[in-house]
Order: sequence, then C-alpha cells, then structure tokens
Amino acid sequence: MTDEFRGKVAVVTGGGAGIGLAAAGRLAREGASVVICSDREDQARQAAGNLREEGLEVRGRRGDVTSSTDMRDLVDFAVETYGGVDVLVNSAGVQRYGTVADTEEDVWDEVLGVNLKGIYQASRHAIPEMRERGGGAIVNVSSVQAIASQTGVAAYTASKGGINALTRAMALDHAPENIRVNAVCPGSVDTPMLRWAADLFKGEDTVEATVEEWGGMHPLGRVAKPEEVAEVICFLAGPKASFVTGAAYMVDGGLLAALGVRLPD
Repeated sequence: MTDEFRGKVAVVTGGGAGIGLAAAGRLAREGASVVICSDREDQARQAAGNLREEGLEVRGRRGDVTSSTDMRDLVDFAVETYGGVDVLVNSAGVQRYGTVADTEEDVWDEVLGVNLKGIYQASRHAIPEMRERGGGAIVNVSSVQAIASQTGVAAYTASKGGINALTRAMALDHAPENIRVNAVCPGSVDTPMLRWAADLFKGEDTVEATVEEWGGMHPLGRVAKPEEVAEVICFLAGPKASFVTGAAYMVDGGLLAALGVRLPD
C-alpha cells in the first residue's frame, strides 16, 4: 500500500458487492475515507462494517442511484462526515437479457436508469463538491459490451455504450476544473451479477462450470477477480493517472483483442 489516497474522500455507488466493493476496499486501504452506497441498506451496512473491521474508514448508506434526492443525500453525507468529495466511482449496475423486440419498457427503463442515469445523478451532485476541492476524479464502470455486443442484451449494451460516450463528454466539460473522468470496460468478472447470469444459463451444468466456461472465452483463460478491476479503477482515480482523462480502459483478459476467425490447425 502506498497511502496515495491519504486525506482523500471517495464515494462508491454499487459499493455493497462485486467491483464496487473491491474498489471501496482498495481505496480505503490506500488511505481514503470511503462512503459506499447500495440500494439495499443491509448490504451497504454489512459491507462497510466488514471493511471497518480491518481498521478502514468506511461508511455505508442506502441509496437509489436513479434518485436525485438519494444521490444528493449521499454526497451531502460524505461532505458532512469527511469534509468533501475527491473521488467518485460509479459502479452501480444491473444486467437484463432480451432483444429490443422482447424487452419490456419497464425493463429497458430499469437498465438505462441504473446503468446510465445513475452516473448522471451521482456525478451532478459530486462535481460541485470536487470543484470546491480544486479538482477530483470520476471512474465509471462500463463494459466490453460498450465496444462489441453479444446477442440478447439490447438494453445492457446500449447503457454501456452510453456510459463511454458520457465519460468522454464529462471529461471534456470538466477538464478546465481539474476533474478527470475515465471508464473501465471489464470482460467477465466473478461477481454476484455474473453468477446470477450463470445460474440463468447453466442448463444441466453447475454455476461454477458455467463461469469456468465463460472464462475460457477470454484469451487469459478465466474470468477476472473484482480486485483486478479495482486496481485499474484506483490507478485512474489516483495521482499516477494525472494526465489521463476521457479514456476507456479495457480490463478484459484480451477478449476484445481476439477475432472470431481462426486458422485451421
């Protein structure tokens, strides 16, 4: 650990599990005071409590990222508790399956609301506080599906493409205020959301076997650990990435480097 976030305050949405929880832990171990939020109060408090048992400065709050009121309250809590906001990690997300033809409107609205509007809501309240601190860093959790898509994920891939476009727009708009904005684009990551999806599609296999099979589609031969994505998030949020903004970093085990065409053996 380098203590490079000592004295910094970070807010992490979707911080109750998966990539968000890993990022919250990594930031806190580097010295940051961290406020995590989840749409489940029990999850937020348990996750924060587990990190505090390590001696880390972490608080948990319930918050719906689609709600302006909840995101304002989340940022206000960080300011009242720790004095400001320096880092925002937008990690809240949901996955739903379906084509445009068979995705119900409420499902479409849910996915775009959480995955894309949630970044807008959290950022619009955090950015004024970053201005007060003389700058800051925002990292948005996107996906390889912002760049290329599989079948049957119309709402999800649209939301992730929107995240990358929004990341670029925010980076340009707020560069004069010394606020950097970047995205990470993971491939398959061993999170509760991935295992939920594996359970949907496992057929006669087990969840574990399905996750392993999906990992085999990546050139590195496995799915990522949340902590591996968190490392890149913390790099982008920290001083070593001081000249990086508007970027989308692939954390995909080489997935997007590969073409489907192969030479015969």
